[in-house]
Amino acid sequence: MAVKIRLKRMGAKKRPYYRLVVADSRAKRDGNVIESIGTYMPLEAEKYNVNKEAVLNWLGKGAQPTDTARNILSEVGIMEEFHNSKKNK
Repeated sequence: MAVKIRLKRMGAKKRPYYRLVVADSRAKRDGNVIESIGTYMPLEAEKYNVNKEAVLNWLGKGAQPTDTARNILSEVGIMEEFHNSKKNK
């Protein structure tokens, strides 16, 4: 089973917010998820709320982030921390 870290769209029309979720790659965009690990609110001042420990745990298990999810994790600083932890092993 290929596991992806991706965005799930929530919110009203013209007022989106997204949940950062771990899901099977074959599941629909807004379908079943394994775990919700954060939020992204593009219209708010504080855009990101990410559970760092959960993300690092899933990345360590081999979950692959989508391009947009990777950009969000990079802005928060989690991808750099993950790469540094891989180097130190």
